Amino acid sequence: MCRSYLHNYRNMLLLTFLIPSLFVLLPTDALDNGLALTPPMGWLHWQRFRCVTDCVQFPDDCISEKLFQVMADRMAEDGYLEAGYEYVIMDDCWLSSERDSDGRLQADPDRFPSGIKALADYVHDKGLKLGIYEDYGTNTCAGYPGSLDHLEIDANTFAEWGIDYLKFDGCNVVADEAMEQGHLEMASYLNQTGRPIVFSCEFPLYRGDAANYSVAIEACNLWRNYHDIEDSWDSLTSIVNYFKDNQEKFASVAGPGHWNDPDMLLIGNYGLSYEQSKAQMTIWTILASPLLMSVDLRTIKPEFRDILLNPHALNISQDPLGLQGHVHKTIDNIDVWMRRISPVAGEQFSLAVGFVSNRKDGYPYRLEFTLESLLDLEYPGAYVLMDVFGDTEDILVRSIDTLEVRVKPTGAVLWHLVLQSF
Repeated sequence: MCRSYLHNYRNMLLLTFLIPSLFVLLPTDALDNGLALTPPMGWLHWQRFRCVTDCVQFPDDCISEKLFQVMADRMAEDGYLEAGYEYVIMDDCWLSSERDSDGRLQADPDRFPSGIKALADYVHDKGLKLGIYEDYGTNTCAGYPGSLDHLEIDANTFAEWGIDYLKFDGCNVVADEAMEQGHLEMASYLNQTGRPIVFSCEFPLYRGDAANYSVAIEACNLWRNYHDIEDSWDSLTSIVNYFKDNQEKFASVAGPGHWNDPDMLLIGNYGLSYEQSKAQMTIWTILASPLLMSVDLRTIKPEFRDILLNPHALNISQDPLGLQGHVHKTIDNIDVWMRRISPVAGEQFSLAVGFVSNRKDGYPYRLEFTLESLLDLEYPGAYVLMDVFGDTEDILVRSIDTLEVRVKPTGAVLWHLVLQSF
């Protein structure tokens, strides 16, 4: 489907969107590299492995070619690639402390003795794609050489290495309008290489309320809006609350090829319970967020792996319509999230609904409602209801039937509803 048709199709479907106040036509001057038409999925090292560079004390966890090769192996062999997680992404600290004599970036020679091109070949041979990190400023956040005044040579270097995804940070530079123009320039250089490279930006995070999202849409395939996520429920909820406070603004700029990025998935690490992990997957799925794992895939427990690989949640995440969902209402401190998704053959209307509890009072809280009253449905009738993380059979319900849901403290329930008849 060509990009202009995709935008027109999306805008026509928005005419039937459930909340008129969220109806916004997207700009037509979006980045047209044909990439990230659904939210990118992959693995990013930062949250779990940070900037560990001591390979003597931490031989299995240091930022090295070995780490990325092992994670590529796990993604290819353990079902992640098959599920859609295709990018293996290096974050900060892969670099040498200096550019080479020709002004080109180079990897740390001790931790990446084979070089980045060889690593890209290894990842590509697994059927995966390789992502890399740089910074628009004079230095990266960890102090390695940045791209300022080297944009063109860095874009060409990444293309020559076989890079498929660039995460572009914003440390060590003034966060002004020139920073935004620099991202447009970098996007142009990337496109001129002729290699398809997903461009992930962070200037909206650094620019805050002054960020020009028209520039983000024109330059970037995805962008960070807010602070880094940390391995805790408190950190996750601070990001979610920021997205809730700005949901109309953020929904208006998201869509195929240009996504808001609330940061990495914490699922399988130390800071989230099983129920909280389902909550993050529910919210990220309904927000149409990139799904970038940051977990040790060698040791992840099966129950967390199952959340990451849940095919029904991933189908919602990767819905080609690309509408960002929102909190429709909050009942007794439980957020009711909602996302319109595209119907498949034979369907008339399809919707994802997430119940995410902000409660901490120790028992599964019960909500009782009809679909009609809960969701202000435009289309009453009979719906097939799937409990995405449950183990029950799909059921047929009418929009006027009284239903109940029980949501555990700081947990979530995710439903997929498909209209069968009016």
